[in-house]
Amino acid sequence: MKIPEPSDTIAKRIYNALQVKNSAEPLRQHLGASIIGHYCDKYIWLSFRWAIPNNFDGRILRLFRRGQDEEARVFQDLIAAGIAVKPFNNGKQWSIKDGHFGGSLDGIITGGVPESPMKQHVLEIKTHSKKSFDELEKQGVKKSKPQHYAQMQVYMLHTGIDRALYFAVCKDDDRIYTERLELNKELANQLTDKAKKIISSDRAIPEQISYDPSWYQCKLCNAHDLCHGSKITKQVNCRTCCYSTAVNDGTWFCDNWNAQIPAESLIDGCENHLLHPDLVPGWAYKNGWITPLGVIDTDKYSSKEITANWQACASADINIEQLKTAFNAKVVG
Repeated sequence: MKIPEPSDTIAKRIYNALQVKNSAEPLRQHLGASIIGHYCDKYIWLSFRWAIPNNFDGRILRLFRRGQDEEARVFQDLIAAGIAVKPFNNGKQWSIKDGHFGGSLDGIITGGVPESPMKQHVLEIKTHSKKSFDELEKQGVKKSKPQHYAQMQVYMLHTGIDRALYFAVCKDDDRIYTERLELNKELANQLTDKAKKIISSDRAIPEQISYDPSWYQCKLCNAHDLCHGSKITKQVNCRTCCYSTAVNDGTWFCDNWNAQIPAESLIDGCENHLLHPDLVPGWAYKNGWITPLGVIDTDKYSSKEITANWQACASADINIEQLKTAFNAKVVG
């Protein structure tokens, strides 16, 4: 008899623990400079609106953590090489913010870079797989990692520092690649304007990069199901509600309550949540959602019920109606 494979492993437990920890961490409040160079503007809008699930598996979360852990080692290596680096600003991570747009810097180099020892540099640290690192060495940051390039351009513009040092580490063999970049003010302003346009857009104006679900950039995107699959968000929060508006000062306003939304309330929303029309493509609203299977009465079914199983909500099933009335039941799946 062959011994069966274990159903419970150490690796599985570690991955599960990381997922639990990640689900408890707060969502990013701002539109990050780290994604403003993303190839799909619709993805950026969906991400800012918290319409995309943030449920990375445990292995991917370990990869993220590895990149974060590398930063302390890089600081040590830079100091050993005679480079003056400041990882923190008065005990806090360096950051930029412009309303809802912002980001966190890995550090500021105040001097000692061999090619320009008197110049300040924005420091950006990234880890790479061997394939990614080889492409980086061959093509440089701008061509091989345009999203990282855009991120540094924004950081330079908003810190007033016109140089950046990109520090890359290969996770396979610990090779180091560094590249100095200079501020392209025109591009940095364009990226900032793009961010403000996406933030202020009440509608998903930017079109997605492709309408082909097999397109290589779409296949690996965590917005794939929203753009190509069920075409309805699974996220219910204030930002996925049609009543919410991003205000220039970095706050959110609710047209239903005619009031500013407290930051701590954004994640959970309220019972009056009404899904944003661009997060339920193909539906129309007239005293309820008009779907291909029928009308969903939004006085009877909440957004959480609709996102859990919109087909059941649209079915006009008398059994569901009776259960809801008799037991205050909810559609959960």
